[in-house]
Amino acid sequence: MIRKAFYMEIQPGRIAEYTRVHNPIPEELAAIIKRHGVHNYSIFHHPGTNAMFGYMEIESEEEFAKIGSYECCHKWWKQMTENLVCAAPGADKAKEEEMNEVFHLD
Repeated sequence: MIRKAFYMEIQPGRIAEYTRVHNPIPEELAAIIKRHGVHNYSIFHHPGTNAMFGYMEIESEEEFAKIGSYECCHKWWKQMTENLVCAAPGADKAKEEEMNEVFHLD
């Protein structure tokens, strides 16, 4: 299992809406994520800041990359740009910065 982590920023005042639309995410989206080997997926918000941290475990990078081939995923990512900081105005996906693991204990 491959552990992946990433950093994002929520736009000020958008955490309640972001949380609402994630509880739950659309069934079709959840099925695609699971179908392509994603497990133990969580997103955390650091209170008092705009920092967001995501964590997931994936079976393979190749299967994980296939998630981006679905129209519903692109629609979801576009919807999330209303809540998250993007690299550029009009972007189709929020800015995510991959994080490097420095410690793990089973």
